[in-house]
Amino acid sequence: MPHLYPLRLHPEFYERVWGARNLEPIYSCQITGEPIGEVWLTGDKCRVANGPLAGRTLDELSRELGPDLLGEASPEGSRFPLLLKFLFPKEKLSVQVHPDDETAARAGQPWGKTECWYVLQAPAGTQVGLGLKSGVSKGQVERAIRETRMEELLNWVDLHSGDLIYVEAGAVHTIGPGAVILEIQQNSDTTYRLYDYGRPRELHIDAGMRAMKEGAHAGKVQKQHAHAENGKSQVNVVTSPCFVVDKFSLSQPWEFRRPEHAKRSVWCLVAIRGSGVILSGGAEPISFNSGEVVVVPAAVKNLTVKPQWDLEFLCASLPVEKVEHPRTVLLENIKTVAP
Repeated sequence: MPHLYPLRLHPEFYERVWGARNLEPIYSCQITGEPIGEVWLTGDKCRVANGPLAGRTLDELSRELGPDLLGEASPEGSRFPLLLKFLFPKEKLSVQVHPDDETAARAGQPWGKTECWYVLQAPAGTQVGLGLKSGVSKGQVERAIRETRMEELLNWVDLHSGDLIYVEAGAVHTIGPGAVILEIQQNSDTTYRLYDYGRPRELHIDAGMRAMKEGAHAGKVQKQHAHAENGKSQVNVVTSPCFVVDKFSLSQPWEFRRPEHAKRSVWCLVAIRGSGVILSGGAEPISFNSGEVVVVPAAVKNLTVKPQWDLEFLCASLPVEKVEHPRTVLLENIKTVAP
């Protein structure tokens, strides 16, 4: 087994008809071709950019290194468990639904697709559609799809920067135009498109109706107070059975150590503002800039993050003990609660 160290990955840019050519505030580059809708940070085909493993794909390394990369907390020992990506919607996305683990297994998939969206930017009036209104039946959904008015059946929620939206597999959902979002999800690309506002794209109505799950959790997660000390601020933005996401703001170097008593999980660090350097053992220092991800293998016990001026990043990992779905709300009167 090669010596493991933090891995900076090359992102993959994907064209989407609903995407953008201006990818600020994450990337400064201007897109001259087709619009970019998604930037995958931990996709199976993403390649390592640094060190002896440069050029290897995340999928190859997951199969080769197993728990040393993924950790004992991973539900599958040879497949990377989390897919992180930026979304840049300039048009509304289709109304869709993803299968849960049980439904995905029947279709031969390793797991379903529960996801969450951390809102980085949201102009006034930006909304997402989350779940069906109370009392709406599947028959009403099918009729509304035929009559090109399904958006009337959704709960529409205003977005604000810093919101965390949780979407359990089985919940119908869509994203309106204007926001910039970091999506953290189970590593699955299985999507059933129920409705597309009359646009001429393929729909998956039968599969989508089977995947819909009554009572699936979908909504805003209550905000927690940040814990601040010695140039570091940390707050948990969501904890769920599928992933844990914490946000860090650093103005001073900080050493991150793994608890010795807990199961290990891979860490995915995504810079959302500023820049810094990551140091770990004898590995070469890694520059860490807005829009970049560094995957920290589970075998790496500690690392130091040194901001250059200031640095904000999110860390996505797997829960190391059994947890429930987070409490979510659809209303606007969400109060910040103590941790």
